[in-house]
Amino acid sequence: MKELTPQLIHSLKHYTKKDLFQDLTAGVIVAIIALPLSIALALASGVSPEQGLYTAIAAGFLISALGGSKVQIAGPTAAFATIVAGIVARNGMEGLAAATVLAGLMLILMGVLRMGSMIKFIPYTITTGFTAGIAVTILIGQLKDFFGLSFQNAPVETMEKLEEVFRTFHTVNPAAAGVGCLALAVLVLWPRVFRKVPASLAAVVVTAAAVKLLALPVNTIGDLYTISSALPEFTLPAMSYGTIAAVLPDAFTIAVLAAIESLLSAVVADEMIGARHNSNMELVAQGVGNAASAFFGGIPATGAIARTAANIKNGGRSPVAGMVHAVVLLLVLVLLMPYAALIPMPCIAAILFQVAYNMSGWRTVVKVVKQSPKSDVAVLAVTFLLTVAFDLVVAIVVGLSLACLLFMKRMADVAVVKEWEYVEDTGDDQGRLKPVPAHVMVYEISGPMFFGAADKIPHIERSSGRRVLILRMRSVPAMDITALNSLQRLCQECQDKGIQVIFSHVNEQPLSVFRKSGLYEEVGEENFAPNIDAALARAQELEAVCQG
Repeated sequence: MKELTPQLIHSLKHYTKKDLFQDLTAGVIVAIIALPLSIALALASGVSPEQGLYTAIAAGFLISALGGSKVQIAGPTAAFATIVAGIVARNGMEGLAAATVLAGLMLILMGVLRMGSMIKFIPYTITTGFTAGIAVTILIGQLKDFFGLSFQNAPVETMEKLEEVFRTFHTVNPAAAGVGCLALAVLVLWPRVFRKVPASLAAVVVTAAAVKLLALPVNTIGDLYTISSALPEFTLPAMSYGTIAAVLPDAFTIAVLAAIESLLSAVVADEMIGARHNSNMELVAQGVGNAASAFFGGIPATGAIARTAANIKNGGRSPVAGMVHAVVLLLVLVLLMPYAALIPMPCIAAILFQVAYNMSGWRTVVKVVKQSPKSDVAVLAVTFLLTVAFDLVVAIVVGLSLACLLFMKRMADVAVVKEWEYVEDTGDDQGRLKPVPAHVMVYEISGPMFFGAADKIPHIERSSGRRVLILRMRSVPAMDITALNSLQRLCQECQDKGIQVIFSHVNEQPLSVFRKSGLYEEVGEENFAPNIDAALARAQELEAVCQG
């Protein structure tokens, strides 16, 4: 368990007053950035505004305190918005709490089982595709509030929301659209003039003032939600068998997405500070943080790349900064939360538009499309479309399946079984070919031999006049049972025709397969040669025995 040590313990060993000052400064700035984002993401997730802060406080504090990264900032993120909204619509808040707790337990188990390296098994095209897809779903989900539309129905699925937008677009509220455009203008232009104050906070203040002073007919958070500044209460969610069965797929989705996003964020942070995170400890912390978030009325949380980057840029270098950010948000919740009622809904939509734009990674998508093979582009496109049209689970399952099939095809294409060219057949007089006795045939096998390439192993259908077959396998790194069966079939065909099989340079994994299957004993230890020269020498011995 030594590996599962929080980064906070390592950081505090050499902690100084200067480090504390930097962490305090970074923590306060990140809290200011996280405030409007937490509220916006909570609303996008179909829950009340304060629940976004509950998440950032409970999960943010524990993930920083227990995590394996020095600078990771955790809280509600855009990736979960549509997933959480769907869970709430289907199973209510009790179902969401149960799913989040189960996801937390799964994440803890992943960390304890040392599954932190799992991120490398998710192809880049899939992460790019579903990230862009989530960005589009967020954008579509905010069109209603941005334009002040009056929906006739309450759609849950993304495509249903888009249909409802087109159906009710004639109800657009010009004042709401104007406030939304004002918020977008502030978000885009503010950082060019004032870099110290977050643009999202400036947009909130400017648009709230405009709506209040001009008495604009625009919905605010207070018009749609009851704002509470009360501290979150500890509540155990109902965990009956029926509830667990209903939310288990959702819990798996939350756990997988939290693991992927948090580890990606930690990798990005490592590159920025020149450090290395403990991925297994990070997963354990994510699990504890998510479970705690559910116990205190929050929603799923994970590492947030944008807030983590802001923490680093403002001097944060230890988990203390993330803990400070959570404490500052707690003070804001108690002292200033009622003022959140004044924030216009179009401003929240505009903030989420910017979040969606930043997370879409459209430049990366264009780069992948231009530079990648068509098969990789297909995986990206399928993952993107399925994320938008259905959900993340379908997208990841289908995307991974497609990526695996394409990988197997590539490996099968690489695998080659080819007979050597012989001196007497080519008329080689330059000594470029290795001399092979007339009674010997040599086949070179290259690449991994698995079920996708097993059909390349040849048949011995008729007598060739040669009495020894050498199978040279120095370029075969691995073999599965299907390829083994094909080799056993080949050996049987050779035995029926009086041909002796010799294996040359069999690597460790294929050799273990041979031993386990009994083929090693069947062929005989003496017929496994370390190299081609030894195999040819063995063939000569066999011929001498036959002639003697």
